[in-house]
Amino acid sequence: MRAVKSTRRPAKRRGEPRHDPAPSRWSWRMQRLMLTPTFRVTIRVILPLALCAGAAALYVGNTERREMVVAKVEGWKHDFQNRPQFMVNAMEISDVSPETAQKIRETAQLNLPRSSFDLDLPALKDTLQTLPSVAEAALQVRKGGVLFVGVTERIPVALWHGPDGVELVDPVGAVTGTLASRLDRPDLPLLAGVGAQAAVPEALALLAVAEPVRDRIRGLERIGARRWDLVLDRGQRIMLPEERPVPALERVLALHQVQELLDRDVTVVDMRLASRPTVRLSDGAAEDWRKIRDLVADTGR
Repeated sequence: MRAVKSTRRPAKRRGEPRHDPAPSRWSWRMQRLMLTPTFRVTIRVILPLALCAGAAALYVGNTERREMVVAKVEGWKHDFQNRPQFMVNAMEISDVSPETAQKIRETAQLNLPRSSFDLDLPALKDTLQTLPSVAEAALQVRKGGVLFVGVTERIPVALWHGPDGVELVDPVGAVTGTLASRLDRPDLPLLAGVGAQAAVPEALALLAVAEPVRDRIRGLERIGARRWDLVLDRGQRIMLPEERPVPALERVLALHQVQELLDRDVTVVDMRLASRPTVRLSDGAAEDWRKIRDLVADTGR
C-alpha cells in the first residue's frame, strides 16, 4: 500500500516572523488611487495621449521631417482622388439647342478627364444659371465618369428691339440672347418700344388673336410704355387701347372679316376710344373721298 502524503503545513519554528496579509502602505495608497475615476482616466487616456503628442511634436519639429510628412500625405491624397472610379471623363448636356449647349461648354471650361473631387458643382451650377438662355441647371456625376448637366432652357418666343439691339425674349420677358440682325430669326415676331419687354405676355395674347392676318404682321410697338400698336404691311397700323386691347383687336378683325377693312386704303384704325373707333384713310383715298363728296354736293344743287 502507498503512503498518503500529509497536506498539513509544517509548524512554524519559534522565533520566525509571522507574514502580515495586509497590503503595505504604498500598495494601499495605489489601490485607493486606482479606485478614483479621475486618476484612472489620467493614467489610461490622458497620459498616453500626452506622450504620443509629445513624440509627434518632437518628430515634426524638424522642418525636413515635417515637409516629408506633408508631401507623403499629399501624395496619398492625390493617389486616392485620382483613382479611376473618381475620374470624370465626359460631360453630357440635356436636350437643349446647339447654341445653348456650346455656351454651356464654353462657360464650364472643364479640362477632362478630371477628378470629381476637383469639381465645385454648386459654384459651377451658379455660373451656368447666369447664362441668359438657362433658366435652371442641375449637375450630377453619374456612373461611368459622366458629368450630367440638366438644363431648363429659356425658349425665345419673340424679338425685342431694345437699346442694346435685337434681343431674344422668352414668354416672361427674360432676355435669352442677342442677334446681329432681325433676319436671323424671321420666324419670331418683333416687339419694339419702351417697356415692350415687360409686357411680353400681353403681346403674345394679341399675336394669337391676330392669327388671321399673321402674314401681314410686321410687329408690335409699345407706345408710352402703356399700350400697343399692331403694325401691318402697307404702312397700316391698328392703335389699341391701354385697357382691354385684346377685345378691341378682335373687333377690328371681325370688321375686316365682314367688310375687308384692312384690304382698303386705310392707314390707321384707331381703337383707343372703344366708344368711337376712328379710321384714317391714305392721302390718295382721302383725296378721292373729297372729290366724290364735292361731286355729290354739286349734283344735289
